[in-house]
Amino acid sequence: MIIAFLNQKGGVGKTTLAMHLAAELSCSRYQVMVIDADPQGSALDWSQARQRAGLPRLFGVVGIPRETLHQEVPAIARIVDHVVIDGPPRVTALARSAILAADVVLIPVQPSPYDVWACTEIVSLVREAMIYKPTLRAAFVISRRVGRTIIGREVASALEQFDLPVLNGAISQRIAFAESAINGQLVRELNRVGAAQAEVATLMFDVLRFGR
Repeated sequence: MIIAFLNQKGGVGKTTLAMHLAAELSCSRYQVMVIDADPQGSALDWSQARQRAGLPRLFGVVGIPRETLHQEVPAIARIVDHVVIDGPPRVTALARSAILAADVVLIPVQPSPYDVWACTEIVSLVREAMIYKPTLRAAFVISRRVGRTIIGREVASALEQFDLPVLNGAISQRIAFAESAINGQLVRELNRVGAAQAEVATLMFDVLRFGR
């Protein structure tokens, strides 16, 4: 399965979700490749930080921030079980290429009215791609949720206007995710049985079920 994380708004936790999902799949005995399609190279930075810290390599990370992504990724997908694309933070030709490359597009959304409003353009691109690729599936992932706030509880309802499903596996705003990024670590390496790791595991199972 080719899974692309895309949102035109930066700072929604796209790279955090991509790397943790890839790692969770890898730890579940799947062969995984991450494609860094973000010109900022955040996934590559994460991988290099992990290497400098002497941590084990769980999956490959390659940078392909090119508009030919949809032509290049299928060949990679044939040699691994899952490809995870960390997409660009803006709606560009590169984002369109990532959508066309994907089997599943996941749109991370923070529980904020501004983030909900900002989804319009990426959803429109996904809908357009579905005309040419009817098998394409897309869903929202709640990211950086603050559980006790009203908007944190109601963001799923606010997203109903877009007529796309919202995965149950939400990721909360936790210090563990920020701490793990410093050395390219994973929350499972900080606390294997913690709440953050439980959220990552739930997200993986939700994605696998959704992509069937």
